[in-house]
Amino acid sequence: MAQLMTENPHAIFQEVIRHPEKYRLQVIYTQIDRDKNNKPSFKHFYFNLDSTFYFNPASTVKLPLALLSLEKLNQINKPGVNKFTAMQFDSAFGGQTREWKDETSENGYPSIAHFIKKAFLVSDNDAYSRMYEFVGQQAINRALHAKGYPDTRITHRFVRMTPDENRHTNPIRFINEDGSLIVAQPAAYNSDPFDFSRIAKVGKGYMNAKDSLINEPIDFTTRNKLPLEAFQQMLQSVMFPLSVPAKQRFNLTKEDYGFLYQYLSQFPGETNYPKYDGTQYYDSYVKFFFQDSTHHQLPEGVRVFNKVGWAYGFLTDASYVIDFKNKVEYMLSATVYVNSDGILNDNKYEYESVGHPFLYQLGQTIYRYELARKRTYRPNLGKFNITYEKRMNDNRPVIKDVDN
Repeated sequence: MAQLMTENPHAIFQEVIRHPEKYRLQVIYTQIDRDKNNKPSFKHFYFNLDSTFYFNPASTVKLPLALLSLEKLNQINKPGVNKFTAMQFDSAFGGQTREWKDETSENGYPSIAHFIKKAFLVSDNDAYSRMYEFVGQQAINRALHAKGYPDTRITHRFVRMTPDENRHTNPIRFINEDGSLIVAQPAAYNSDPFDFSRIAKVGKGYMNAKDSLINEPIDFTTRNKLPLEAFQQMLQSVMFPLSVPAKQRFNLTKEDYGFLYQYLSQFPGETNYPKYDGTQYYDSYVKFFFQDSTHHQLPEGVRVFNKVGWAYGFLTDASYVIDFKNKVEYMLSATVYVNSDGILNDNKYEYESVGHPFLYQLGQTIYRYELARKRTYRPNLGKFNITYEKRMNDNRPVIKDVDN
């Protein structure tokens, strides 16, 4: 893969790959080949991969939270309780907030399905925090470790709360649309200790909550952690569950998989609920490997099943890419850090000048190579050929301001 990357002459691209430590760059490229029975095999190529080299996972953690939320629904296994069932969140501890309504959903209520849509389509933060509250901090971490991801760690919502407040999660109700109760989930508390023995500090300074400059590295030791290889494997376990060990799979139904495939790859502008502004939240908005500054559409026939994250100067994407027109498929995952002044939390990052151009060039380098790569058997990609929504013409205002 290193040889392939040297062949792209783009100046920003070459600057980053020549200084992988400075940009905290990690890349995983996965070739997928099918046999005569269409069974896939996977060959992984790694560039500067190191699970101990911390990067802030930001919104990438929304993928495991979506999977664990669906898994928990299947474990509840109660008539009337599914991903579309209306929910209400109460508060029972410091920092918690209620959420009884959601005006962006078709029935006006929150639901796991609606949270997943919002988390995948535009990377909505509240959707993640509510799924965190539904699964619970203890169950999240126990489940991920049991599935073979011991180096993952989910410790907090995406709102400002203390570590103790994040250990407590809200009481929740599943209700019928007439408001009657189906099942109640009590408040929960995580008594399990975390292993914070590996120190993770980044940068030379940061802005604190009072906008004062603190001249020392920001400490991520107790924050969320999702190594790139674990992130890639989670996505592979969704797209190709039989390709990973049984214990690594999430307990999902066929319908769950279909739902995930749709919203991992559907565009915000195709979606009716929520009704996002398709100009602001354009097709490649959360598709970093195809997000060009001037052209916001994907090539004809291409769909990307992925999750991205961006925060503190880190940009991360794990993608499964399909070109239905040319019968091409592959996976690509990468994280890059763009913060030349070394100050975090000041909103002065080189996302537009370095980060996005680099990831776009990386994506195009691999995509062009895959278009030319010879395959013994052309893949049958019908499993992923989804009928997407068509935006209805109605008078509802579009959503332009999302906390992500």
